[in-house]
Amino acid sequence: MSRTADADRAGNAEDVQRCVERLQPLVKHPPRVALLLGSGWQVAAQRVTDAHDVDYAQLPGFPQLGVGGHQGVLRLGRLGGRGVAVLLGRAHAYEAGPVHAMRGALRTLRALGCEVLLQTNAAGSLGASMQRGECMVISDHLNMVQRSPLTLETTDDRFVDMAHAYDPALRALAHQAAAQLGMRLHEGVFAWMLGPQFETPAEIRMLQRLGAHAVGMSTVPETILARHAGMRVMALSLFTNLASGLATTTLSHAQTLRAAGEAGAQTAQLVEAVVQMLP
Repeated sequence: MSRTADADRAGNAEDVQRCVERLQPLVKHPPRVALLLGSGWQVAAQRVTDAHDVDYAQLPGFPQLGVGGHQGVLRLGRLGGRGVAVLLGRAHAYEAGPVHAMRGALRTLRALGCEVLLQTNAAGSLGASMQRGECMVISDHLNMVQRSPLTLETTDDRFVDMAHAYDPALRALAHQAAAQLGMRLHEGVFAWMLGPQFETPAEIRMLQRLGAHAVGMSTVPETILARHAGMRVMALSLFTNLASGLATTTLSHAQTLRAAGEAGAQTAQLVEAVVQMLP
């Protein structure tokens, strides 16, 4: 079966049940929180204790990954005093086309008991006041790609209300956690662009005029999937660069990973502090 065909069937009830049966015996701490760690955030997984790892390849409906910095491992364990299920990496729409590639993974974690999705990404800053190495909690998003991971759904629950896609109470917790750590945390709108090429200066000017504060190539499909599954969502962006046209730096994935790695300890602290503060 082709990679695209695998993605199209990912997340069906049979695959989710098989995954739950595979994972349930490994669960020592029932997970209420799902963490989806993008580039620059995977150091947080090192703080998970009593951990058990399962490769995505062993779980039907989980994606194959092909991007540096994304390991393709599900880690079950304990973080900040809570049971967590950590997704070390995501599939991006630019890899194979489908925007619903994370559907099977997120539905599986919801079936395991996860009520909250805390997802993270590396992003470009659209403002000089938001510098490399700083973080932003997402308040809303612009789906510039205008594609949805719910287009294959057939029931009326596909019409998901996105008015509060990024939970206000969870955003407040993020600010509290950052304040306790003495970290500066921005808040703003995230624009999803398909990639894999970086944006042009003209595209960045367009996004600024539309009210975006950060730009990246992920996160929005996973937010939609999580809301469809009934999960509350918080999303954090790490600024790895100023966006195209705002600085003289040549943009590359290597540069993104390098900048993300420099902030790894800080982002890990923030993730753990947020998880610890969840009610």
